[in-house]
Amino acid sequence: MAMLTDVKRTELRRSLVDLTDRGLTAAAKWAGEQLAGLPEPDGKHPPARSARQSRAGSSGAASHHADGDDDAYHFAKSLFDMKEYRRAAHVLKGASGPRAVFLRGYSTYLAGEKRKEEERIESAGLLGKEGAANKELELLESELQAATRDPQTADPFLLYLYGLVLSDRERRAEAREALLRSVHGYPCNWSAWQALAAAAAPGQELAPDADASMPRHWTREFHLVHICLETQENDEALGRLQSLAAQFPGSEWVTNATATAQYNLRNFDEAQELFEDLLERDPHRIEGMDVYSNILYVKEAFAALSHLAHRVSMADKYRPESCCIVGNYYSLKGQHEKAVQYFRRALKLNRNYLSAWTLMGHEYVEMKNPPAAIEAYRRAVDLNPRDYRAWYGLGQTYELLHMPFYALNYFRRATQLRPHDARMWIAMGQCYEHEQLSMAPAAIRCYHRAHDSGDREGIALHKLARCYERGKDLDAAARCYEANLARIDAEQLQGQDAPDALLFLATYKKNAGELAAAEGLCLRLLDFGAASKERAKALLREIRSMQVAGSASAMALAAASLADDDDMAQWDPAEDMAMTPGSMGGAPHEGSLTLDTAFDISPQY
Repeated sequence: MAMLTDVKRTELRRSLVDLTDRGLTAAAKWAGEQLAGLPEPDGKHPPARSARQSRAGSSGAASHHADGDDDAYHFAKSLFDMKEYRRAAHVLKGASGPRAVFLRGYSTYLAGEKRKEEERIESAGLLGKEGAANKELELLESELQAATRDPQTADPFLLYLYGLVLSDRERRAEAREALLRSVHGYPCNWSAWQALAAAAAPGQELAPDADASMPRHWTREFHLVHICLETQENDEALGRLQSLAAQFPGSEWVTNATATAQYNLRNFDEAQELFEDLLERDPHRIEGMDVYSNILYVKEAFAALSHLAHRVSMADKYRPESCCIVGNYYSLKGQHEKAVQYFRRALKLNRNYLSAWTLMGHEYVEMKNPPAAIEAYRRAVDLNPRDYRAWYGLGQTYELLHMPFYALNYFRRATQLRPHDARMWIAMGQCYEHEQLSMAPAAIRCYHRAHDSGDREGIALHKLARCYERGKDLDAAARCYEANLARIDAEQLQGQDAPDALLFLATYKKNAGELAAAEGLCLRLLDFGAASKERAKALLREIRSMQVAGSASAMALAAASLADDDDMAQWDPAEDMAMTPGSMGGAPHEGSLTLDTAFDISPQY
């Protein structure tokens, strides 16, 4: 174990230098984070090599470079860091070293992206529609295709850049092939792993053949966790994260991913505890705190969300995450216009920031602006078709517009992405109940699926009971109402569900003749509002009348039974069964009943 840890430490130290040299700052940051997360070795750390020693001692195409390019490379790197991408590419024209060649190509790519953004703003406004394109892609593709043709000598960083270019040109299969070659050649480039995840075909991210093609390297586990979180396979992600936490006990990336998985599973208390632990370890951390703000928003923790918004604003107020956190704070306060202002500011800083588009759509729904909400949600699903929140938001918006067929289509997409989320199935059930569809059996199936998926709010049970009640299946309705009432009592909840259940069950028990049970339910119903109280009183009067009527009938039956008993007590068999005519005071009258006639068994009978 210690030897494997030392191997990882060596790889990460080398990759930290290689990635920084090539301007891949996000990947370098990830490598540094995992390096800091490794357990400390017994005793002292081995003496760390300087950057110059690391570059000199690293072997392979990734770190070898020609000495003649050093001066031009360092000047170009300083220009790159200042975001003067065209100048950096020009300075490195004709360079032959691997670092210089990659930096020239990457500078050209970023210069094209920068110009594309400028054209988009000039033509359609900051949040306008797409129209501009990166005009450097075609030339870059031809150069990179020639440079990476030979699989033996192809530079893994150039393959990564080639994969980016192909992805931008919507050639996903070729992009995936180039990116796979890149991570095979240099597994510690986290940016290549992320691009590989984005290039995967929808629904095929965790396919067996996709997994088999990946390199058997420890970074593969991080990639699979990332894919699991993207595809909402949160339980699998948590299982893999347990293994990674043992290997990288101090990794903030692992802790953040674990908190995100718990949030996706709606385990808000566990997720909040993990995010608070992250902030305790790094008080100035901003990455991932937007998810933490969502938890505080759901829990309506005004003070905690205000404190978090102040903290991130002090750390860096012009980060997209900071703007989203402040936007969530204003949304919780009901200031939706101001919340939209901050979400738009986040998109000015990073127009590909998915959470801002989705949250802005939510705000427009609150502001009763369906067209703007639909546009925001569509931008979100264009950026990431796996974002179930945006699909769900589209469904809700079209439901508000009384367009259930459109809403049903979007809710179906959401349930495909979150098949174990009860909220998605409840939304579909409500669509099926709409008067334009009136598909009660389909709605009932959806509500059953929601209940089986762990409906915490009990909405599905109440909806099921109402569906069965409207369908005249009173026994099934009673079972659902009883189960929901038991849940409400156990959790001591308030709301309209309890009086609805009590009223139905009281009527159901009354009609079934269970008057004592019905009376008890009505007495509970008296504790609720005026409308419920009046209904309960009327029902109690009916029950009491039935009880009185039942008592009178019972008394009459009892009296009749007692009278029969008195007659039997006064009866003398000796008198009624006299055998001789003399005992009757003379001859028997014609037609009178005697023992002989009473027991006549003549053949005609």
